[in-house]
Amino acid sequence: MKHSKLTFLIFAALILGVIFGHFYPDAAVKMKVFAVIFLRMVKMIIAPLLFATLVTGLAGHGDVKKLGKIGIKTIIYFEIVTTLALIIGLTMGNIFNPGHGFGGHVANPELLKEAGLMAVTTPHTSVGEMVMNIFPTSIIQSMAEGNLLQIVVFSIFFSIAICAVGEKSKPVMDLLNSVSQIMFKFTEYVMYFAPLGIFGAIASTVGTNGLSILKNYAKIIFSLYTALAVFVMLVLFIACKYARISLRNLLKAVQEPAVLAFTTASSEAAFPKAIEIMQKFGVPQEIVSFVMPTGYTFNLDGSTLYLAMAVIFSSQICGINLDLSQQILMMLALMLTSKGIAGVPRVSLVVLAGTLASFNIPLIGVAILLGIDQILDMGRTTVNLVGNCVATVVIARWENEFDYDKMNSFIKECDTEDKDWSFPVTKRVEGVVEKVEDN
Repeated sequence: MKHSKLTFLIFAALILGVIFGHFYPDAAVKMKVFAVIFLRMVKMIIAPLLFATLVTGLAGHGDVKKLGKIGIKTIIYFEIVTTLALIIGLTMGNIFNPGHGFGGHVANPELLKEAGLMAVTTPHTSVGEMVMNIFPTSIIQSMAEGNLLQIVVFSIFFSIAICAVGEKSKPVMDLLNSVSQIMFKFTEYVMYFAPLGIFGAIASTVGTNGLSILKNYAKIIFSLYTALAVFVMLVLFIACKYARISLRNLLKAVQEPAVLAFTTASSEAAFPKAIEIMQKFGVPQEIVSFVMPTGYTFNLDGSTLYLAMAVIFSSQICGINLDLSQQILMMLALMLTSKGIAGVPRVSLVVLAGTLASFNIPLIGVAILLGIDQILDMGRTTVNLVGNCVATVVIARWENEFDYDKMNSFIKECDTEDKDWSFPVTKRVEGVVEKVEDN
């Protein structure tokens, strides 16, 4: 099945899920089982795929010094982009004031307790704690828990050891190369179930909350999605200009994993496909295998932007006006607390609750946002994905290893497939980006 056909089925599943959830809410709630099954299938891919591709990419590179240089450049880029995301989030929060006039809501302790938020008192703001947490005590436990950064750290040391051993490690490298190819094929099979999983996720969400939830929370939804669009059109556009690629072409290339991320609100669902596509797009395997998983810890652009806006929202509904110095201090705290929050449903709310508690702001905002977190999560997760895809291209360009010929061939292939399968939503997004690029 070509990727454009699968994208069409995903859009169809999204529309049918909304319709089914609206007209048959009781039955739609039960469709959640399909979403859970699909996400579990995706999760079982992550650990072996990440380990195999990362080790073969890094050890196959054979240059430990260059690996360290890539790591430093990657972290520098991530911190710059994440800081810009926080600034945009705080700025848009102050412009739109999403919490003003948001009356008629009271905190629901039972709701917070059910969401696992009552136990959170203080976030991990210590740099030492954050650094300590990236080193695994057991790689098996890290794989079972889906801790991407711990798997990355283990894989880096494993790759260095392979380079040091030399020729004797060839059987292991051959095995991992085979595992990598098998897992990519495995991923392709799992993606066939994406439309069914997405139908279940959307239908159950609409069936539970109803379409009216979009009206009740229109202001915060509009504010967040506008801020995310500004980030993409400004920050990611500039990053693509540096890499000498078209943001429009990149969005076209990653449309399938982006749709998966949006409709499932799960970064894990899109992760395997994104790695495969970015390699076809012209980024070397060793860079994709290092930057992409590391980005899911250090480069959560959409999530950090959302957290900045959510803090402003939560303070405004409580009648608390944060001055500039307090907002800057809050931003510095979010730089630490936002690390490593991808992959776990509703974990942004946990981080938000911890951050609010540490600044003595009531948690009523968390209770309010919990009702629409699925809708908000769809947008921020998609930006997380696109931001990490852009990061792989920027780092590859920085290292002078990006293959522009390979990118052009892949884009032509996508254009050929789109002649038979065109999507109005995709075309509108591409049109907006094209206008920005022309200007």
